[in-house]
Amino acid sequence: MTNQAYFGDPAEVQAAVAGGSITLRGTEAHHAATVKRVVAGETVDLLDGEGNRLGCTVVDVSGAAVVMTVDTVSFEPLPATRIVLVQALAKGDRAEMAVEAATELGVDAVVPWQADRSIVRWRADKAVKGQAKWESVVRAASKQSRRTRVPEVLDTVDSRGLGRWLADVAHPVLLHEEGRISLASYWNRRSEDHTGTVAVIVGPEGGVSPQEVTLFEEHGAVPVQLGTNVLRASTAGPAAIAVLNQLLGRW
Repeated sequence: MTNQAYFGDPAEVQAAVAGGSITLRGTEAHHAATVKRVVAGETVDLLDGEGNRLGCTVVDVSGAAVVMTVDTVSFEPLPATRIVLVQALAKGDRAEMAVEAATELGVDAVVPWQADRSIVRWRADKAVKGQAKWESVVRAASKQSRRTRVPEVLDTVDSRGLGRWLADVAHPVLLHEEGRISLASYWNRRSEDHTGTVAVIVGPEGGVSPQEVTLFEEHGAVPVQLGTNVLRASTAGPAAIAVLNQLLGRW
């Protein structure tokens, strides 16, 4: 069983054929050779981040390149239902923890949300740096979990911007302790249409303001619960994604 994955050049990965050869170069090759210390005969996955996976056997290793034979070629199509985590900015590394776990659990995209009660504020250059950090987090988590697709990190939105974005989402849900139905109950009632995007909205430590709840409901969001316990900002999103994975038959 392979226990390592690396991102190759997308064009080379997509052009590869079983029985052929491919060479990993650059920082990924350096990481494989000097950090992970891969050796000839070891099997690894080579990914393009866009759905393609190569099952490879290492043939030769140097600090600058890792030469492999391609054993298998596979492609993972886009899911019928897209799961997007809308994660409010949170203090410390709680938001990044949520994004990392969500990536490992199979989220398809994440949206940084500047909520009314977010303690952390992303403005100007800080928003650019923050989004870049999240992109780094999802890429590393994708590689660790050997995902064929790297989740997209969408632009940061404030609450009004999020409301406008939700208007085009098929299944927006707001995780809220005062939600009258569970996430599972909501989804089972939507059995007539399970395609499109389901957006899971997670508030900051101070919760979602009443004004935001009203705004999101006006744009189609349904407040739902995950049991009776109050979950942290770093836990709620991944928990909801785990539930959706089961309901959607991904697991």
